[in-house]
Amino acid sequence: MNELVSKHQLLRKKHGISQLELAKKSGVSFGSIKRFETTGQISLESLLKLAYFFNRLADFNTVFLIDADLGKIEKLFSNTTRK
Repeated sequence: MNELVSKHQLLRKKHGISQLELAKKSGVSFGSIKRFETTGQISLESLLKLAYFFNRLADFNTVFLIDADLGKIEKLFSNTTRK
């Protein structure tokens, strides 16, 4: 999640756009963008709007591939579930 936020921030800054400008131009509320950049929390709809704005919707084409390595998913959560 942190990596996704970092990539988003780098992309936003590369385009020289502030959070407020991005909110106005993308249709995602300023609060949602600010929350995403500070906590990583964002709705799927807002994330897709941001991806559309930055012309990155194609990045989502592989999200639900049937032949994806599901073992990698287990590794994502193994650190958070074991305490």
